[in-house]
Amino acid sequence: MIILGIDPGTTRIGYGAIGKNGGALEHLESGLIELKTANHGEKLAALEKEIKIVIRRTKPARIGLEKLYFTKNKKTALAVAEARGVILNTITKTGIPLFEVGPNEVKFAVAGNGRASKESVAKMVNYFLKIKPRKMTDDVSDALAIAIAVSNERGG
Repeated sequence: MIILGIDPGTTRIGYGAIGKNGGALEHLESGLIELKTANHGEKLAALEKEIKIVIRRTKPARIGLEKLYFTKNKKTALAVAEARGVILNTITKTGIPLFEVGPNEVKFAVAGNGRASKESVAKMVNYFLKIKPRKMTDDVSDALAIAIAVSNERGG
C-alpha cells in the first residue's frame, strides 16, 4: 500500500510517499512544493495543480494531511488554512481516503512522544524508512512522519 503524507504551508508544502508491505515501511518519494508567486490566488491555483501532479505520480491508497495547530500569528494561520482548504478539496475530488492527523499525534506515532523535537522526529523518520541520515527540510521530514502515522491507522 502506498501512503502519501502532506505537510501544508504557505509557500513550502512538504510531501512524502511511503510503501507499506506488512509491517515493513519503504521510502518511495519525497519533496517540496515551493510556491514562489506573490499573488495569493495564483499561489493557491499552483498548489492545486502541484498536488494533483504528486497524487497522480505516487498513486496513493490513502493520504495523510496534518491538521492545523494553534498559532499566535493569525495571518499565517489563515494563509495555511487556505492552503489546507485547497489541498483538502483536491484530495476529496480524487476519492482517496483522507486521514487528518494533529502534530502531536504524528510526533507520538513516530517518536513515541507527542512533544518530540523536530530533530527527534527526523531521526526516527530516517530510522523507520531506512534512509541514510541526510539533511532534509522540516517540511519533507514532517510529511514522511505524517505518512508513517497514517500507516499505523486501522487497516493500514
